[in-house]
Order: sequence, then C-alpha cells, then structure tokens
Amino acid sequence: MGCSGCSTKTCGSSLPIGCKNNGNCGSGGCNQLSVFNWLSDIQTSSEKEQFKAVEVRFKGSRKEFFLNKDNFHLVVGDVITVEASPGHDIGVVSIVGELTKLQMKKKLKTSSTDGLEVIYRKASEKDVDKWRKATALEESTMYGARKIAEYLGLEMKISDVEYQGDKTKATFYYTAKERVDFRELIKRLSSEFKIRIEMRQIGARQESARLGGIGACGRELCCSSWLTDFRTVSTSSARYQQLSINPQKLAGQCGKLKCCLNFELDGYMEGIKEFPSPQTKIKTKSGSCSFVKMDIFQRKVWYAYDDPSKGPIVELPLDYVNEIIEKNEDGKIIDKLERFDTAIEIDKNDYENVVGQDSINRFDKKTKSRNPRNKRLNKRKTNAK
Repeated sequence: MGCSGCSTKTCGSSLPIGCKNNGNCGSGGCNQLSVFNWLSDIQTSSEKEQFKAVEVRFKGSRKEFFLNKDNFHLVVGDVITVEASPGHDIGVVSIVGELTKLQMKKKLKTSSTDGLEVIYRKASEKDVDKWRKATALEESTMYGARKIAEYLGLEMKISDVEYQGDKTKATFYYTAKERVDFRELIKRLSSEFKIRIEMRQIGARQESARLGGIGACGRELCCSSWLTDFRTVSTSSARYQQLSINPQKLAGQCGKLKCCLNFELDGYMEGIKEFPSPQTKIKTKSGSCSFVKMDIFQRKVWYAYDDPSKGPIVELPLDYVNEIIEKNEDGKIIDKLERFDTAIEIDKNDYENVVGQDSINRFDKKTKSRNPRNKRLNKRKTNAK
C-alpha cells in the first residue's frame, strides 16, 4: 500500500523506508497504530524534567521503549539507531515527552527508565542504506525458510520475517498447533542466510495483525490498523446479540471469533437489563405463557401459550410485558395476552401488483400481427372462405 507522499510503494509493508514524511503521511501502514500525543503542548519548567524515554516503532505493530541518554532532540517520525542484542536496530520514533510515561505505565506497569536499552544516535545515511538492503531480503528469506521447513517435515507456518537494522539478525515469526523441534531448522537457516536466527511463536490473531487484510465489513482489519490488545471473544457475545452461531460468519481471517463481536456487547448488555428474564412466565386465565424471543432495538417481546391450543404466539411491547409481570407479582391475573397484542394486520391486496408487474400468462395471449403483408394474407383467407 502506497501513498502520494511516499517515494516508494512499500510504505506500510514494513517500516516507512523512503517515506517523504518520515512515516507520518497518515495513510496505509505508515501511521499504523499511532497514538495522538494530547500532552504535546504541555511544557515543563526546565529541560531537565523532560521524560527521557521515547517509544520507538519497528516493523508491523512492534513497539518498544528506549532511553534517550544523550538528550538527542527527537520528534515523532525521526529515524534513529537503537541498542539491540546483539548489534543495533533502526526504528521510527512514535511517542516523545510526557505521554511516553503514561504509555509505559499502561504497557510495562512502571514508568522507571532503569534497564531500558539506549538510543545510539539519529540514523545516518549509511545506516538507512543498510537497513533498506536488509528489509529487501525479508520476503525472499521467508519463502526460503518455508521450503526448508517443508523439507524437514515440520508442522509449522512461517508467516513473517523481520531483519534487524544492522543486517546481522533475523526474527522468524511462526504459528504451530503443537510443539515444534526447530533445532535443525535453525542450523540450516543460519548456514543458508549467514545471519543469527531467532524463532518467535505467535498466535493466530497476532499473525493476522502482522499480515493485514480486508475484513467482511470492507474495511482494513482492526487488528492491523488500530487495535492494540486482543481480548477474549466467546460465543456468548454472539448469543447476547442474537446472532446465528455460524462459525463461517462469526470467524475472522485468523480463524478465531471476530474481535468486533465485543465492540457493541456493552450496549446489548445494558439494553437487556430492561427485558424480563427468559425464565419468567406470564400467568393468564387462559394459561401460562413462556418467553419465545425478543428484539432489543424495537423493544418487543414474543410470548406463546404453553398449551398451543389456547392461542398463537403474541408480539408484545416491552412496557406492556413489564406491566403484566408486575400485576402477576401482585397476585393479579390478566384474561389473555391478545388484548395487549399490537401486531398490525397487513392487507393482502397490498401485495398485488405493487411494482406494476404483469400477469405471468401475458406471453400466452395471441396478438394480432402488425405486418401489412400478413394482414393481406389473412384477408384473402377470410374472403376465400
């Protein structure tokens, strides 16, 4: 995915190499998972009080915190060289200032800078050139690693490869259903690509976040665009929203339940509180009635007699249902549900020819020919008779 402000079409596929706006063009993956710095205008009394840690973004959604030990003047979008193990790596500054402290408390549960790796310098042209060459090898390395894993018969899927900025180390991200012995794989990969190898197992949701894609809604996947945490999604979320328990419709690209099932769950849970419990029965003189279904948006409830011969399923407004239940709790029993029925009878004539369609037998009718020659022939046949 590219953009008009970038000099390459690979902006967003990894780090924004060649992006004219240093990764802040606001489209594609350049601005992936960015955080709005709402504390940028807050000034401290002295420069010594400035928070020295900054957040740095690497390929995909990987973000880490580093210590600005030498007090470099950094702004969001700067390409910097940071400490790695071993060697050095290159990333893009994503957060600076006081907001970094809040992000550290949120993710690391502490705002202490002790133990953080340090920032070496702002990336030079030589660093960026080496970084560009390293990232250009990622795709070919991934396909080569897949062939080796398949040759060794390993039940694993290598989904992505991330080279370190100094081109001395590569991290292979893979998914597997069971434990995999990849010791032989590491030996073959290190001898094939002449680099240090790190294998990192990720889940199905993390794999989708790294690869990206388009969801059933037609928009970019939430996990690869803005979602930063993966909460547990259960089938009860679909049941509360009265969705059909169809795995093909409820599963996302990762094969797990869609994360968006949790987005509106709180609203449904709040709306359900006004509805009676499905176990609550309504007592009438004609017999007791059981809950059938409900419509949260239209605020309607359907009840049916336990004895089907007493009457059909009745559609009732929520307010009337709560009123009936209150009467039952006070010991009052209503005559029947039908007196509260608000269903509208639809006139069957409304269905006839509503869009001007003709009869289905219209082609069976014989029509007179408009050809003058045929008219003369028919006239001669009539006179002959």
